[in-house]
Amino acid sequence: MGLMINPTSGKNTGAQVGQQALSLLRDAGVEVLDLSASDARSAVEQGRAAIGSGAIDRLVVGGGDGMVHLGANLCAGTPVALGVIAAGTGNDIARELGLPVRDAAASVQRILSGSTRRVDVARYTTAAGEQRCFLGVLAAGFDAVVNERANELTWPKGPMRYNLAILRELPVFRAIPYTLVLDGERIDTEAMLVAVGNGPAYGGGMRVTPDASFDDGLLDVLILRKISTLEFLRVFPRVFKGTHVSHPAVQIRRARTVTLEAKGIVSYADGERFAPLPMSMEVVPGALTVLA
Repeated sequence: MGLMINPTSGKNTGAQVGQQALSLLRDAGVEVLDLSASDARSAVEQGRAAIGSGAIDRLVVGGGDGMVHLGANLCAGTPVALGVIAAGTGNDIARELGLPVRDAAASVQRILSGSTRRVDVARYTTAAGEQRCFLGVLAAGFDAVVNERANELTWPKGPMRYNLAILRELPVFRAIPYTLVLDGERIDTEAMLVAVGNGPAYGGGMRVTPDASFDDGLLDVLILRKISTLEFLRVFPRVFKGTHVSHPAVQIRRARTVTLEAKGIVSYADGERFAPLPMSMEVVPGALTVLA
């Protein structure tokens, strides 16, 4: 079994949770190959080498949605199962998969049980032919703009950086012209939010595509069409309960293939900077085995 921990996740609690998990796994007699690294690129290289050589049959990642994203990209399309020790701030993917959150003992028990679940991934192929996937939600509207703004800030740290980015972006934000192609059907619109959900939630409990399923072979595409800033402020908080879908400006479509086009937008998937638009993606049914 391979183990990959992000020590800085969950306000630096990842290291503690990871060490506890490592001890529990070894106490249970599991041979563990520690693949943790000082940066994501090194972790990916070590993970690919371990999977490619057949050194591991399971990869367990410890951290937040970013680590699950990394693990899914390593394991999707391979026989290696992905285990999750949720130790991040949001933990949306783990929570929506019904996995324990911030509980190393319960997570290890789930991993050792050997139960698995096949889930879909959304796959994007770059112009150079590189394939990347996401497991949860891809953001490509106001939320992505805020993420991009927050990543440009050097102060403050943590969640306050995103709050500041929202305060700076909201007064100047305007609806974005989009072209979407869903299973060959073209849609031209102006929208405040566009999100593609393989799973239901992102951003620490925002159920943006609340009826999305990890194993239905479809992607849920949310479009929040052009509304006033004041109305947007009324609608946006409802995303935490998923009740925003009843608003007349909200539309959710399902598709197997999705193309998004908009100028100046960089998408974020599973909370990670993903790809600039335009981009196309497709659902790959059952591409990933999860220890769940």
